[in-house]
Amino acid sequence: MGNRLSKIYTRTGDKGETGLSGNRRVPKDHPRIEAIGEVDSLNSQLGLLLAQLTEQHGACPGLGEVSEVLAPCQHRLFDLGGELSMPEYQVLEEGEVQRLEAAIDLWNEELGPLKNFILPGGSALVAQAHVCRSAARSAERRAQTLNAEEALRGELLAYLNRLSDLLFVAARLIARRQGVDEVLWQAATRG
Repeated sequence: MGNRLSKIYTRTGDKGETGLSGNRRVPKDHPRIEAIGEVDSLNSQLGLLLAQLTEQHGACPGLGEVSEVLAPCQHRLFDLGGELSMPEYQVLEEGEVQRLEAAIDLWNEELGPLKNFILPGGSALVAQAHVCRSAARSAERRAQTLNAEEALRGELLAYLNRLSDLLFVAARLIARRQGVDEVLWQAATRG
């Protein structure tokens, strides 16, 4: 692979616009750029979760499976961001959505039914998985906003939706495998 970037700064965005494929320029707060930014933020948060899972793997070997399922998601998010900036770049396929669904189903079998609402917490890993889940929901909302203006492929929208579901289940699985109690929501009492 050749050099991808010869210069980090170009000064072309100093006036509030950025470039997309086909020499198209849009404002930096355009819905497409908002969606790309949220996908990038999600990918960064997922990278942090994966680093933390790697650090904890020795203490809790059951976390390796979680890493194996989530690690490819970083690459697919990069693909998704690429398609958002270059709509002709279409590599994310339905099979990847099905891969996430299969992991959700497998992990849910181990977890059993959810009997109460849970809060992000219990351990740093569980909380970070929930940060990723909420970042996935934010990316999905931004993609839906863009989709209302410029149609996106269904696979992209489904992938973000399923990824947030997977991250929710991953948070629960991490808690279980760490032997950490989930933080159960307690409704406020009316006085």
